[in-house]
Amino acid sequence: MTNENNAELNGFAKLGITGALLKATLAAGYTEPKPIQVESIPAQLEGRDILGIAQTGSGKTAAFALPILSKIITLGTKRRPKTARALILAPTRELAVQIEDTIKILAKGAHISTALVLGGVSRFSQVKKISPGVDVLIATPGRLTDLVREGDLVLADTQWLVLDEADRMLDMGFINDVKRIAKATSKARQTALFSATMPAEIAELAKGLLRDPLRVEVAPQGTTAAEIRQSIVLARTKQKRKILSDMLADEAMRSVIVFARTKHGADRVTRDLERDGFEAAVIHGNKSQNARQKALNGFRDGSVRILVATDIAARGIDVPGISHVVNFDLPDEAESYVHRIGRTGRNGADGIAVTLVDPSENAKLKQVERIIRMKLPVDADHLALPDPQRPAGEPRYEPANDRGDRDERRPQGQKPRGNNGGKSKGHFAGGDRAPGGAPKGDRPFRGKRRGFGGRKQTTRAA
Repeated sequence: MTNENNAELNGFAKLGITGALLKATLAAGYTEPKPIQVESIPAQLEGRDILGIAQTGSGKTAAFALPILSKIITLGTKRRPKTARALILAPTRELAVQIEDTIKILAKGAHISTALVLGGVSRFSQVKKISPGVDVLIATPGRLTDLVREGDLVLADTQWLVLDEADRMLDMGFINDVKRIAKATSKARQTALFSATMPAEIAELAKGLLRDPLRVEVAPQGTTAAEIRQSIVLARTKQKRKILSDMLADEAMRSVIVFARTKHGADRVTRDLERDGFEAAVIHGNKSQNARQKALNGFRDGSVRILVATDIAARGIDVPGISHVVNFDLPDEAESYVHRIGRTGRNGADGIAVTLVDPSENAKLKQVERIIRMKLPVDADHLALPDPQRPAGEPRYEPANDRGDRDERRPQGQKPRGNNGGKSKGHFAGGDRAPGGAPKGDRPFRGKRRGFGGRKQTTRAA
C-alpha cells in the first residue's frame, strides 16, 4: 500500500488534517488520535477558542500544534520582521524545548519556521533568530517579556496564542506576565488554554482571554494513568538514602527519575547516589540551560540511567520507556505528584511509582491521596526499621490535626487545639514526629523587571 493510501487511513485525516502535515504525522507514527485531539482539533480548525483540561501525557501538544500549523501553511512564507504568527507559552524551558521538537516533527516538509525564546541561554542568538520573523515562537514568559519590552519582538501580528500548562505558570508567578503578553497580541487572535487542573485563578484567566471557548476535559482532574502501579515506603528521612540505594540495585529499574523537593535536596541526593556507586545526572533551576539539556539528553539516549530532578521536570519531560519514578520527597503541592508520576506509564506502557514518606510528611500524603482519590498501599518489599537513635523514653509525637493546614508539635497525651481529639487516620497515626515546618521548596529567582508599560514589577524568572 502506498504512503498516500496509508495517509488516507490515518485517523488525523478524519479530523481535517491534510497534505504535508498528514504525511508527517504518518511518518512520525501518529495514526490514531488521542481523545484530547479528537475533541479539540476540528473545533480549532473552525476557529474556536479551546479550554482544554487533560492529564499529563495526553497528547496536548499535537492537539494545539496541528490546527495552527495547518492554518499557517495557507498563509505562505512571507513574514514581517520581528513578528511571530503563532505564540506558544510554556512555564519551563524543558517543556518549551519539547514543544518545539514535536512541532518540528509534525511540520516536516511544510517549510514552517520555529524559534525558542527562554532564559538561561544567549539572548543575542534568540533576537537574531526572530529578527526576520517566525511562524511559530515557543517561549517562557520571563524572557519573552524582556524581548517585547526592548522592542526586539512585536506581537501585534500574532494570530494564534497557546497557553500550555497554565496552572504551572500560575504556580510560578507568571500570570501577570501572561496577561500583558496576551494583551499585546492581535485582538482577532485565536486562543487555546491547556491545563491539567483548573483552580479558580485559571478559570478567571480563561474567562478574560478566551471567547466562547469549547471546553474539552478528557479525564477527571488529578487522575493518574491506570498503567502506573503506585505505592509508598514508610521511612524516616535519615533512612531514605539507604532505601533508595537498595531499590536501585534492582536491574529492573532500568530508567528512573528521582524527584526531590528542593534544588539543594536534588544535589544532595545526587551526591549520595554517586558515593553509593551509582551514576546519576541532575536538573533543577540553578543549573544552566546547557547543563540541564545535557543531563536530559543523556537520560533520553540511555547513557544515564538515573535522573534526579525537582518539579521543574515534573512536566515537559517526555522520555520513552521510563520504568520507575521515585519520590524521594513528597511535593509541596499535591497536584505535582500527579505530574511527577506521569513521567512513567506513558502511551499505554506499564510504570511504577514509589514514594518515600517520612512521618513529618503525613499531611502532604493525605493531600495527595485526596487528589488522586485513593489510599496508597504500603510497599512491603522495602520496610524501614524503627529508628535506633531515638532515646528511650523520648515522648512520641502525633500530627496536631488531620487537615495539614497547620504545622504544630504536640507530645502524645497533650490536649490538641483542633477538634479531632488528636486522632490521625493516616499511615503514620501515632508516629514519631509531627510536621515541624517543611523546608521551603524550589522558588524561582525573584527580580525587578519593567513591564511593557515601563512600570517596575516583581516577577519570577523562567
